[in-house]
Amino acid sequence: MEELEVLIGLNMISELKPLVLKRLWESLSKPQDIFNISEDELIKRAGINRELAFKISSFDLKKIDEEIKLIKKYNLKILTFQDDKYPFLLKQIADPPPVLYIKGELKEEDKLSIAIVGSRQASFYGLQCSQKFSSDLAELGFTIVSGLARGIDTWAHKGALIAGGRTIAVLGSGFSFIYPKENKDLVDEIASNGAVISEFSCNTQPLTFNFPRR
Repeated sequence: MEELEVLIGLNMISELKPLVLKRLWESLSKPQDIFNISEDELIKRAGINRELAFKISSFDLKKIDEEIKLIKKYNLKILTFQDDKYPFLLKQIADPPPVLYIKGELKEEDKLSIAIVGSRQASFYGLQCSQKFSSDLAELGFTIVSGLARGIDTWAHKGALIAGGRTIAVLGSGFSFIYPKENKDLVDEIASNGAVISEFSCNTQPLTFNFPRR
């Protein structure tokens, strides 16, 4: 099994947080051995509880093959924290996501970026401002980053696209569950002139606690 496949599998265990995953990964000379290690050894190496150790040791490896099929189906690229092309600024935070699913392209110019996010129930004036700010900043060369949510986020993405600029959407779900559903077409538009990114495996649903994490 390749290291990439191992990381994809570990990332599918939602209870395994990024810092713990990284600590476990770095404790092994051959990370491919992770799924063959006993529960006691996992507890010792990563300082995790037995419940999580059991979920790792009993993980069904067939799920990795299923996930790879979905990655190909949605035409996604995978970046891991070991890749040179992993976003530099994201790597500086305390717990960078170990795996990124990407539809579209990340480019060097995206280092000049600004996030525009806001209410899902904004006033029409607020929506207009979001679009105008995004459009003006995109014309100046900024990549607009937002969360694809209804309201301010959606209008921010559209403002950048109207200006012919780049925009990046960060999902709070996997690619099998684009949320909100009405933005599925917008995902394709963004991917054609920017990128749509998720740290979640493809079948992760848009659960409430995923959005603050993203």
